[in-house]
Amino acid sequence: MSQSLSKVLVHLIFSTKHREHLIRPEIRPRLNAYIVGILENLKCPCIQTGGTVDHNHTLFALGRTISQAELVEEVKKSSSKWMKIEGSEPGFSWQAGYGAFSIGESQVEAVIRYIQNQEEHHRKTTFQEEFLKFLQRYKVAYDERYVWD
Repeated sequence: MSQSLSKVLVHLIFSTKHREHLIRPEIRPRLNAYIVGILENLKCPCIQTGGTVDHNHTLFALGRTISQAELVEEVKKSSSKWMKIEGSEPGFSWQAGYGAFSIGESQVEAVIRYIQNQEEHHRKTTFQEEFLKFLQRYKVAYDERYVWD
């Protein structure tokens, strides 16, 4: 093949350290826009991003020239710096880990709606409950002692 083609869709989830409620509603749209910009610079088109006071969900297409780990490191590092300055949260940091889950093209619309409705969703379910359900649904082996920071 003379051309390399790829479309890998990833649903990325990560929370603030100790799930602290530091992502205020008034700063959230600007943080989301910043995350979109990071992904664009990495040539990983963002499809949807959003979250609540303590975590973020981002759906994007992983570019061909960057690893998932490199992408996550850059998104978390850059957005954490941004939150400390622009978000007026000098002690801000993300948790050390993250969850990244592959999705198929047929799931895109459902995942977009899911991310857009995070506030409503979390009136009934905590972040921890939600994340454990993802691990179970995707059959990810884990030791709960090491899931949380």
